[in-house]
Amino acid sequence: MASTTLSSIRTKVRRLTRSPSVQQISNADIDEYINTFVLYDMPSHLRLFNLKKTFSFYTEPNVDTYSTNTIDVNNPMYNFKNAIITSSDPVYVAGYKSWFSQDRLSFFARWPMVKQLNQIGTGDGATTNFTGTLSNIPVTPSDVMFTSIDTNGNAVGLVAVPVIDATTGVQTQNGNLYSTLGAIPTTPPTAVLANNTINFKTGVYDITFSSAPAASEEVNVQAVPYSAGRPTSVLYFNNTFTVRPIPDRQYDVKIEVYVMPTELLTDVQSPDLEQWSQYIAYGASIKVLQDRVDMDTVALLMPEFKQQEKLVLRTTLVQQGDDRAATIYSDQSGLSGGPNGWWNNTI
Repeated sequence: MASTTLSSIRTKVRRLTRSPSVQQISNADIDEYINTFVLYDMPSHLRLFNLKKTFSFYTEPNVDTYSTNTIDVNNPMYNFKNAIITSSDPVYVAGYKSWFSQDRLSFFARWPMVKQLNQIGTGDGATTNFTGTLSNIPVTPSDVMFTSIDTNGNAVGLVAVPVIDATTGVQTQNGNLYSTLGAIPTTPPTAVLANNTINFKTGVYDITFSSAPAASEEVNVQAVPYSAGRPTSVLYFNNTFTVRPIPDRQYDVKIEVYVMPTELLTDVQSPDLEQWSQYIAYGASIKVLQDRVDMDTVALLMPEFKQQEKLVLRTTLVQQGDDRAATIYSDQSGLSGGPNGWWNNTI
């Protein structure tokens, strides 16, 4: 049986690049070329059926956005932006087919982010600290702002940034507030500030402006209240999933994605599909030769590289060729209504 391991791919690369000796190029360097091609070039060249998977993550109560987790390796969202190439329909939340969009305009047309303005106090020209509880709760994280006008007639404001749990990397119900005129963190904080906090669920706040609101000036809060429930819509934008309604509890979200191929780390490891080994060897060899500026040999290898690419792609083309184009008559289950039919609307 033909060998398809990393060791055999490395040997093939040495033959194609005329580099039999480790003095010309080390095994470690060849492995780096191989894995660079596997992880970055190959998935960009081809969208293979074997790399299409079902990805699942879990919502948290009163948390509306889910992005790459860089803290907890056991979290499904860990290193998501590098592990997942693309995501697409269909999306299921708790088993229910949900609407999926990558367009903020259409998503927030359905789920407006219109902020309500409410007065929480009045300035006296000296007081900078205000505490209390919002009347309309819970409120959407990242959409809370406290504003007023100081004694010099200048705007003073504080904008909320959700706090991330330092041990799990999951967004908490607490938020810190930062001056709208100062530096607002682009990365969510992991520690709560003193005298500049808000709890998005309970509405309890403790804020301190950089300068005192002027006498008789209103101190206002702008926020988006919501009613929690099972999400029925999912937005994917900027490597972040946003769900609406905001969850009231934990739900499983399942979505189709293209994943990165598996990196080859040991001599006996084979690619996800053994058929890919020849294609990977040619691809890595071309990268080696390009770095040597040996474009003549690159030109000699390119026809076979393209031939191997066609062979690798063939499985995906045959697999997809068996699918019928979706029509209103596609469902042959004996039920009427299709995937968005009456039974989904009456459950």
